[in-house]
Amino acid sequence: MVGITHCAALSGVEGLLLTVEADASEGFPQFEMVGLLSSEVKEARERVRTAISNSGFELPVMKYTINLSPADIRKAGNYYDLPIAMAVLASVRLVDRAKIASYFIFGELSLEGNLRPVSGTLSFVIAARKNGFTKCIVPMENAKEAALIDGMEIFGFSTLEECVKFFEDGELADAYVPDPQDYLPEKGETTLDFSEIVGQENLKRAALVACAGLHNMLMIGPPGSGKTMLARRIPTIMPPMSLEEAIEVTGIHSICGLVSPGHPLMTARPFRSPHHTSSAIALVGGGAVPRPGEMSLAHRGVLFLDELPEFGKQVLEVMRQPLEDRKVVISRIHGSYVFPTSVMLVAAMNPCSCGYYPDRTKCKCNDSDVSRYLGRISRPILDRIDITVEAGRIPYDVISARSGSITSAELATRVCQAMEIQRKRYDKEEISFNSQLSGALIKKYCRLGREEEELMKQAYDTYDFSTRTYTRVLKVARTVADLAGSDEIKAQHLSEAVRYRSLEHSIWKR
Repeated sequence: MVGITHCAALSGVEGLLLTVEADASEGFPQFEMVGLLSSEVKEARERVRTAISNSGFELPVMKYTINLSPADIRKAGNYYDLPIAMAVLASVRLVDRAKIASYFIFGELSLEGNLRPVSGTLSFVIAARKNGFTKCIVPMENAKEAALIDGMEIFGFSTLEECVKFFEDGELADAYVPDPQDYLPEKGETTLDFSEIVGQENLKRAALVACAGLHNMLMIGPPGSGKTMLARRIPTIMPPMSLEEAIEVTGIHSICGLVSPGHPLMTARPFRSPHHTSSAIALVGGGAVPRPGEMSLAHRGVLFLDELPEFGKQVLEVMRQPLEDRKVVISRIHGSYVFPTSVMLVAAMNPCSCGYYPDRTKCKCNDSDVSRYLGRISRPILDRIDITVEAGRIPYDVISARSGSITSAELATRVCQAMEIQRKRYDKEEISFNSQLSGALIKKYCRLGREEEELMKQAYDTYDFSTRTYTRVLKVARTVADLAGSDEIKAQHLSEAVRYRSLEHSIWKR
C-alpha cells in the first residue's frame, strides 16, 4: 500500500510542491529513499525510522520505498522528516491514508520523535496555498510564522505522536490561533533618530531625497564626519512596510533562519551592513545549494557598504546587474534560483587611504596613492549611484550647540508625502518609485522645458555624463520636484540633481 503526503522544496525564495510516496511491500527488509536527494535528506532515513520506533509505533518488517516527486527537483534541507514519517505510517495503515493526503506537512524530527522548527516556513505555506491546500501541519515553534498567511488552517504539534493522535481522534484538534501581540514590533530596541546628528545639513538633505525616490547614495568624507551614523538612521525616515512587503521580507529572512520565534513578523525595514571582507557569494547569494545573500536580506530596505573601496573589486562588480534588475539569478546544473534584490544602496568611503585628502595638512598620500585608492571604484559602479554627497568636518560651534536638528518623524512625513505622489502617478504602471523609471517612462514623466534642457545639456558636456548617469540625474530631479510638490521639473530641481553628480566628477578628476 502507498501512503502519500505533500510538502515542498525551496527554489530561491519560492516553494515548489512535492509529493512524498511511501510504499510498504514484501521483500528483503530495507528502507530505500529516491528522488534526487542531498546528503541531509538521505540521512532522514535513520532519523525517521528511529523517531517512529521511539514514538511507540512498531513498523512491520517489510521493504519500504520512499519517493520524493518530481524526481528532477533537487531536495535539500531538514524539512522532509515529518512528511516522510507520516507517509510511511500511512503505508502500513497506522494513519488514515485519505486524511493525510489533504494536508500540507513539513518539519524535522529528533530521534526521540520530537518536532523541531525549520527555516523557510512562509515560503512553504505560500506554496501550499498556491496549490490549493487549506490545512498545514507544522512544528509548534513554526506555527506563529505560518499563521501569517491568510486562508490557511495551521496545526502545530510538538511530537510525532501528537500528529498521529490528531488523525486517530478524527482531527478534533483546533487550528492554531495567533495572538495579535506576536506580530507587533519587538520592544526594547534602540531608537535611532536624525535629531542626534549635529550639523551635516547637506547629508540630511541628500538622505531625504534618496529615501523619497529610493535612490542609491554615496557619502564621501574624512573619518568621524558622521557618515555611518547617518546611514544607520536612514530606515527611520523610510515609510513603514505594507503587510505584503513585511511578509515578503520575513519570508527571505526565514529561509536563512533569521526570524525571531517570539516575533515572527518583521515590521522594520531591513538594514544590512556586511563587512568589507565579505565574498561575492555572501553579498549576492549562491553556494552549492543557493541561499540569499546580503542584497536579498536587505530587500525592501537599506544595504549599507561602509569603507566601499575596501571591498574586493570583483565583489563590487557582481552587484552591478542585481542593482539594475532588482533581482539576482543564480544558475546551477539542477536549475536557476531567483532572489529579489530591490534595495536602496547606501555607501560610505574616505577620499583616500588615510582619509583626509584633499586636506594636505593632514593627508600624507601622494597623488598616485589617491588615484589608486579611488580607482578601486569602477565607473560602472559609480554610474549606478544616483546621489554623491560630501561629508565635511563639523565646526566646533555646531557641535557644541546641539540644538535645532530635524527629527526622523519630520523627515519621514516628507518622504511619505513624496511617495504618495509617486504612487498616484504610477498607479497604472508597473513601478512604484522614481528610481524604477526607465526607457519610455522617463520620457513620459521627466519632461524638461527649454531652460531645463539647456541646463541639462551644459551639465552633460561639463561633467562628461554617461547615458546611464543622464537618466539617473533626471530621476533624481523628478524626486526633488516631488518633494517640492511640483508637477514639472524646474531648473532648481534639476540643478540640485546635477549637483549630486558633480562631486563625483570633481573628486575622481582632481
